[in-house]
Amino acid sequence: MRAVVLETSGPPTVLRVADVAAREPGPREIRIAVAACGVCFHDVVVRNGTFRRGVAMPVILGHEVAGTIEKLGPEVRGFRHGDLVATTTYSHVCGYCRHCRGGHETSCAERNFLGDAGLNGGYAELVCVDADAAVKVPDGLSPEEASIVACTIGTELNALRDVGRVRLGERVLVTGAGGGLGLHGVQLSRLAGAFTVAVTTTAAKAARIRDAGADEVIIVERGEDFSVKVRRLTEGRGVDAVIDNVGSPVFAAVRRCVADGGRIVLTGQLTGEFMAINPAQLFLRNISILSAKGVSRLQLADALDLVARRRVKPAIDRVFPLEGAAEAHRLVEAGLSTGRLILKPMQ
Repeated sequence: MRAVVLETSGPPTVLRVADVAAREPGPREIRIAVAACGVCFHDVVVRNGTFRRGVAMPVILGHEVAGTIEKLGPEVRGFRHGDLVATTTYSHVCGYCRHCRGGHETSCAERNFLGDAGLNGGYAELVCVDADAAVKVPDGLSPEEASIVACTIGTELNALRDVGRVRLGERVLVTGAGGGLGLHGVQLSRLAGAFTVAVTTTAAKAARIRDAGADEVIIVERGEDFSVKVRRLTEGRGVDAVIDNVGSPVFAAVRRCVADGGRIVLTGQLTGEFMAINPAQLFLRNISILSAKGVSRLQLADALDLVARRRVKPAIDRVFPLEGAAEAHRLVEAGLSTGRLILKPMQ
């Protein structure tokens, strides 16, 4: 099969298309003919060497997959050859531990993040995942739409609904609002009935963010403290919840934006830098720091249903062939994409 192979960390040009042997599916696995795969900033930080935990090269990147089932393992139930499916962000979970049985397989001790290790990822014509890591795509959704639902919409659904517990009428701040996660976080915040403030560093993305449902859009320079503007827009109170898709580069400003008793939900980290904090800055104001790690199969099913009923619209910027992987990485790393870029292995 044809695939984009990463043999060593470096600039986007280290991504190359090669012919590699296709894996046979295991007893509980399905093999998917990949119709579309999203390009996530996680892929960028694996490729440039910022993220190393669990990474083993050579590797085929890509964890946002949709395609048709091409082959099934003998123990697979509930799927048929030719089904259009979308994957969670994991290729394997045990299926039996208390986390998996409780619908929290993102905490399974055996979990393998798809596209972080070995020659089995979405930047390829074929990929193998556990049947437990896939969900049938509802009628009416294209593979391009379905491919990005897990990581972008599912993760933000996890952050807003299940971790952040955003309620009707609350004030919500979404950082990185013009990116793949952020645009969907804005849509979900609006759907939850929250007053939504969005932050972006790119003025050209402001109109798209407003169209997604932001009540207010703040355009800032990189490194700028936007907390004064957020508090002004919230009558000095601050926000009840932050969906932070950026991480340490904005954390100091984010903390100052939060109202007493508010929640910060971390979903992403774009750099390798650490942050310093005095715990008193949190507990004296009863601020909670939470995290939303990935998406469960149940959350993916809910997110796909929201898209199928057109409550949320997948934000797709551009579509590239496999040969365009390096250019897609360049655009994502530079912050020049609005929404998700997609690779189509099967042309």
